[in-house]
Amino acid sequence: MPKNPLGALGDFFFSREEPDGARDDPPGRGMSGTPQQTEGQIGTIYTPDPRSAPPRQPAAPPRQPAAPPRQPAAPPRQPAPRAEVPPREPRNWRPRLIGTPIEVFEPLPPVTNSYRPDYVADGWSTRNFTVRLASVRGYVHRFRGLPRQDDIAVAHHRPSGAIVFAVADGVSAAPHSHLGATAACRAAVGAITAGLDAEDTSVNWQNVVERAAWQLVEQARVLLDTAEVTPERAERELASTLVAGMVCPTANGPLASIVQVGDSSAWVLSGGGFRCVLEAKYSAGDEVVSSAVSGLPRVPQVKPRIRPLATGEVLLVGTDGFGDPLGDGSGAVAKHFAERLAQPLSPLNFAYDLDFSRETFDDDRTLLAIWPRTT
Repeated sequence: MPKNPLGALGDFFFSREEPDGARDDPPGRGMSGTPQQTEGQIGTIYTPDPRSAPPRQPAAPPRQPAAPPRQPAAPPRQPAPRAEVPPREPRNWRPRLIGTPIEVFEPLPPVTNSYRPDYVADGWSTRNFTVRLASVRGYVHRFRGLPRQDDIAVAHHRPSGAIVFAVADGVSAAPHSHLGATAACRAAVGAITAGLDAEDTSVNWQNVVERAAWQLVEQARVLLDTAEVTPERAERELASTLVAGMVCPTANGPLASIVQVGDSSAWVLSGGGFRCVLEAKYSAGDEVVSSAVSGLPRVPQVKPRIRPLATGEVLLVGTDGFGDPLGDGSGAVAKHFAERLAQPLSPLNFAYDLDFSRETFDDDRTLLAIWPRTT
């Protein structure tokens, strides 16, 4: 066979092997004309015949021009320049103001080796009680970057139906008092629950306080990484107040039992007024009792205050961050909470109200509210 003068390219075009899919096509399909063979070459080249081409379709009629766009009646007005206004928080996100508020500022993070949230809020109901609680970091601690030193623990003892609680306020002079408050609350609730679980279902209230004090000493030993710690050293590191107790359902109605170490206290809200059921800095018609704090791990002799709760009454337990602005129950703060706590709030609204802003009252605040249920 003579050599293909087009080389590899010619071999491609004039190969005897036809590509797949073209073998079944009739010869000349898609290309009509007279076959011509060029001398010295192998294969047939078809020369297209113009007469065999399909007739051209007439061109589509020209499109009619679209209607001209409408011209605006008048040029659009340019908005007047506006002064830059910083974005404002939604009104409902701002602190509730009672009287003259504290100046607004951005809080600093708490300087602590453990996680300590600014806000704690909780709430639930049992067959006999509705419970709301909150603990918030005070404005002065937010400003200085100190942790919330208050704490709270609440539990439902199912066999008896009792609500068991503890509220603690770490003493500011102790650098790790926030840990002491947490330890005291957990130990007190555990001791009360253990008493209710005992065969005689009685609570040894002196033992409750001693267990809480021992837990502070043990916490100081771990914190200081030493084999032994004296109560005096634990007090310097972790001192805390404590109010612990329970409310039990009985055949004659709810019965509250409460013990106190330090200046945290408890009140009953009834008929729009507050009655203090423990010692406090303020009481109606009296002078200030004391601003000194004597807390755990010092262990005083304690005797529980036992008080029934009548229909419509609310038991409140809180630290002095709530008790101080409440005062003797005759001021603006007392009026506000008398209205707000007449019925249970949602847990977040309860915490929101506790975080009110009022000048000079900038301490941590912790509050527990227990409403007896009638249905």
